[in-house]
Amino acid sequence: MNYFESISLGVLQGFTEFLPVSSSGHLRVLKELLGLGDVDILFDVLLHVATLLATFIVFRRLIGKILLALGRGLVYGPRRSAELSDDDRAYWRLAGVIVLTTFITGALGLLMKDWVEGFSISLVSGLFIATGFILLVTRFIPLGTKSLGDLGWKEGIFLGFVQGLGVLPGISRSGITISGSLGVGMNRDTAGEFSFLISLPAILGALVLSLRDLNELSGSVSLGVLGAGFVASFLVGLGSLAMLLRFVRAGKLYWFSGYLLPLGIAGLIFF
Repeated sequence: MNYFESISLGVLQGFTEFLPVSSSGHLRVLKELLGLGDVDILFDVLLHVATLLATFIVFRRLIGKILLALGRGLVYGPRRSAELSDDDRAYWRLAGVIVLTTFITGALGLLMKDWVEGFSISLVSGLFIATGFILLVTRFIPLGTKSLGDLGWKEGIFLGFVQGLGVLPGISRSGITISGSLGVGMNRDTAGEFSFLISLPAILGALVLSLRDLNELSGSVSLGVLGAGFVASFLVGLGSLAMLLRFVRAGKLYWFSGYLLPLGIAGLIFF
C-alpha cells in the first residue's frame, strides 16, 4: 500500500463511517477497484481508532455528562440513590439502554461476521439500494418528540437489532439507526445523538475484534503510510459527522438516497 491508497481509504472511511452511505460497502468497492485485496489489519484498526476519536470529540460534552452521572451514582451507592438529581437518573437510564442496545448488536454482529465477509460487489450494490429506500422513507416519518431521557428498554431492544443490520456491507449503520430512531418517535436531535452514542461501543467492539488478529500483520505497510491514512480518516470524519448532524436536524436525511440509489444500480450493472 502506498500513500495515495492509504489516504484514499482514510478519506473514504472518514466520510462514509458517519454519512449514511455504508463505510464497509464503499471500502469493499474501493479495495476492489484499487486491487488491494485484504488490507493490513493494523491499517483497519487505525481507521477505527480515527473515527472513534472523532466521535468522542464531537460528543465530548454529552459523554462527559453520562460518565459524571455514572460516577456519582457509584459513589452514592444504592442507599443514597435518592440523592441523585433527575438528570443523573435520566443519564443512568440512558446508559442502561445503550448497554442493552450494544449487547443485542454485538450478538448479531458475531453471528453474521463470517457470513458477510464473502459478500460480492453486486450484493453490496443491492444493499446500497436498500439503504437508499430506508433513507427515503424518513421523508415521510412524522416528527417525534422523544428526548434521550424518554428512552427505555423497548427502544433499546429494537435499535439493537436495527444497528446489528449495519454489519452488512452496503447497509449504513448510521443511516439505519437514525431512521429507526426517528421511526420510534425520537426528535431529530435525539435521533442523531443516540445513533452516535450507540456507535461508540460498536466501533470499540470492532476495534477489539481487529486487535485479536494483530499477530497476522504482514508488516508490509510503513508507519508513514499508516499515519497518513489515520490523519485523513480523523480530519474528514470530524467534518462528515458535523455535516450529517446538520442534515438530520434539518430533516434532510433522505437526500442521501439520491446518491445511494444510482450508485447501487450502477454497481449491479457494472459488477
